Amino acid sequence: MNQPALKILVTGHNGQVAQALHSALADMAELTLLGRDQLDLAQPQLIAARVRALRPDLIINAAAHTAVDQAQSEPELAMAINGQAPGVLAQVAAELDIPLIHYSTDYVFDGSKATPWVEDDVPHPLGVYGSSKLAGEQAIRAVGGKHLILRTSWVYSLHGRNFLLTMQRLLPEKDELRVVDDQVGAPTWAGTIAQVTRQLIERWRDGQAGPWGTYHLTALGHTSWHGFATAIGEHLRAQGKPCAKVLPIPSSAYPTPAARPLNSRLDCTRLQQEWQVRLPDWHDALNECLSTPS
Repeated sequence: MNQPALKILVTGHNGQVAQALHSALADMAELTLLGRDQLDLAQPQLIAARVRALRPDLIINAAAHTAVDQAQSEPELAMAINGQAPGVLAQVAAELDIPLIHYSTDYVFDGSKATPWVEDDVPHPLGVYGSSKLAGEQAIRAVGGKHLILRTSWVYSLHGRNFLLTMQRLLPEKDELRVVDDQVGAPTWAGTIAQVTRQLIERWRDGQAGPWGTYHLTALGHTSWHGFATAIGEHLRAQGKPCAKVLPIPSSAYPTPAARPLNSRLDCTRLQQEWQVRLPDWHDALNECLSTPS
């Protein structure tokens, strides 16, 4: 006997993670994807009534103010979307007695640690974006309902604005391209995030959920931005396209309004053990992304 389709509300309709969730979950759920026009997270006071009216079985918050440098100059907007709105979603989820899945970021850490960050490490964000995302985490935990906070890093896809698309545009145009090589992390395909989210939902639906709480969800392995750019260039060359020589530079040679953590590696052991999910190596995920029809 087939189970009734889950009613899942996904925020951030036009974002790369929401788009990937649409592809990954369409055959197992009745999805309602809401963009800013239908659910403006910059106005937290309007969220609760909209969500209550939809009465979903599960909320996935894939919306965020992700412009890291821009957040420095508009902290109120970043805090409303990233800090306050998640707390409202958590409160409504608790009222409806349903889970909330929320995505957070490596930017809650300052990057000063020499080894990969674990969930229990003390956050210390360097800028407004990280501070606002940390506030969102804290607001969800303060409610205390059923929730998964999934910290990820270096998200890319074939949609939206991200490092992969920027490199695919710039590398064929230039002879040389200078890319930072002293920031390390795990490039994580939005498709990987969506596929793992599906695994988590299936575990919960089948009564095999692990403990609720905060987990790290990235691809396995790590590289620098320079290494990521080099890997993208290898794919371009394999297609017979021109590709710039990628030169390594330190972060100090590429100043930005918001400081970036030098070590963004997240230890994903807890998620793998507690929820029995499979995570791909970042090279394999990149290959899968680039072989997926856009």
